[in-house]
Amino acid sequence: MLRLALSPRWMVWHLLTLGAMATCGWLAVWQWQRAGSALGSALNVGYGLQWPVFAVFFGVMWWRMLRMEARREPAAAAPPAPEPGPAPVPAGPTTAAPAPAGPSPFTARPRTVAPAPTEAESPGLLEYNRMLRQLAESDEGK
Repeated sequence: MLRLALSPRWMVWHLLTLGAMATCGWLAVWQWQRAGSALGSALNVGYGLQWPVFAVFFGVMWWRMLRMEARREPAAAAPPAPEPGPAPVPAGPTTAAPAPAGPSPFTARPRTVAPAPTEAESPGLLEYNRMLRQLAESDEGK
């Protein structure tokens, strides 16, 4: 994890996180000073309490991203090449992975298009379409 944390990409993330946390700290101090001045209000006190929470949020997210990247790093490495020779026999009974219960939500499904309504099903829609057609024809004549 140390090698990952010292990589150039993560050095940029460290600097951005520290800069964001320092900015939040500076803004909290500024809001507290503003709250104590003649023009200050309870709103400034609220902001003075809110900025440190933002700073903690930046720190927590930096830590979570670093840990997620560290967990992913060994999985991305290639597994060692097997030694030539007979394949090892498994020690216990093997079981196959269970089959998925249904179709994957990520598979593409064809869209179904509803048929156009007939005059018996929707006379109001047909009347509306006739009116639109007449308006379009009268606009073309102008």
